[in-house]
Amino acid sequence: MNINIIVAVAQNRAIGYRNQLLYSYHEDLQRFKSLTIGHTIIMGRKTYQSLPNGALPNRRNIVVTRQSIQIPNCDIAHSIQEALELCNNEDEVFIIGGAEIYRQTLPIANRLYLTLIKDTPNKADTYFPDYSQWKIIHQEEHDFFYFEELIPPKSMTSTSSPSSSDISGASRGNSTIGS
Repeated sequence: MNINIIVAVAQNRAIGYRNQLLYSYHEDLQRFKSLTIGHTIIMGRKTYQSLPNGALPNRRNIVVTRQSIQIPNCDIAHSIQEALELCNNEDEVFIIGGAEIYRQTLPIANRLYLTLIKDTPNKADTYFPDYSQWKIIHQEEHDFFYFEELIPPKSMTSTSSPSSSDISGASRGNSTIGS
């Protein structure tokens, strides 16, 4: 299974403020939709709660939460490991946030679909972990952002599905920004 992370980040790796995205560009939303349609998306509860219309259509939605809750049109998992186990028969899954889910999955991800915003926000309280060791394999420049596709350093990639020790021992990233 390929574990893909998709995220829009500012130049300082900021991704949110008060549980809302910092930027909204039509082209970015279209890219998100075209990449994730027909695939499973995995997100944290707060990310789910930030969605204006609930579960995203034409995708299997899995919400990771510690709470014992039910969410319409979503499967619930209580850990990243459990969420990935629910996806055993799938070729690709997309991690769509938030910050803690990104921190836990970045060390085991196979690909990072990044929208790098050419800006630094005045206010942010949520940051994407350090990905400076990842290698850009494709970049497309737009007026206000870049679309980038990155792969992890060789030492981080694995040919098999991640084990629970891979996930539980996941790095928290090298930066203290937003901690």
